[in-house]
Amino acid sequence: MINAKNIKKSFGELQVLKGVDLEIKAGEIVSIVGPSGAGKTTLLQIIGTLDTQSNKKDSSLKIDGINITDLNEKALASFRNNHIGFIFQFHQLLPEFTALENVCIPAFIKNTSRDKSEKRAKELLDFLGLSERYHHKPNELSGGEQQRVAVARALINNPSIILADEPSGNLDSESADKLHHLFFELRDQFAQTFVIVTHNEELANMADRKLTMVDGQIVY
Repeated sequence: MINAKNIKKSFGELQVLKGVDLEIKAGEIVSIVGPSGAGKTTLLQIIGTLDTQSNKKDSSLKIDGINITDLNEKALASFRNNHIGFIFQFHQLLPEFTALENVCIPAFIKNTSRDKSEKRAKELLDFLGLSERYHHKPNELSGGEQQRVAVARALINNPSIILADEPSGNLDSESADKLHHLFFELRDQFAQTFVIVTHNEELANMADRKLTMVDGQIVY
């Protein structure tokens, strides 16, 4: 599902990633842990095509069998919308839209019809226990509900991979625990592949594999 080789990233003189190799299988839940500044989020952003490696010529990144480095900007944006779902520490919901509308946005970008988008969004919100919250705006939802709306938004286009960056970092312990277990339900229900950057040891240890990053590299 994900095959990355020799991924390096520098910002000026600062080398953040120092030749990362990573292979993740379909349907696998992998956590990435390590101290702040180790390069975890930078690696996640490169896998998610939000950023690019500094050494394109002597590295490779394949997702779902597609060589990402071969895609131009337009093709990359389309690939990202169709194949990758994102969950961030802060839900990033648009405040002027309802839960249902927020979930539908990636589907609308994909040019999916409104009827089909809303039908799928409602199915996901129902699955996530939010059937009574379709028409509530983010400020009318609890923190846990907001994050579940963000999860539904990440799932709307049936992506190959879900990338999560500190997904429970802004939640109370009860909501965090529910979200952690939800990831495994989603994997079982939808065969999703998850890559999760987290400082939460409980979540990290629940994963199928836990990878540790130190000083820009994965250590074993």
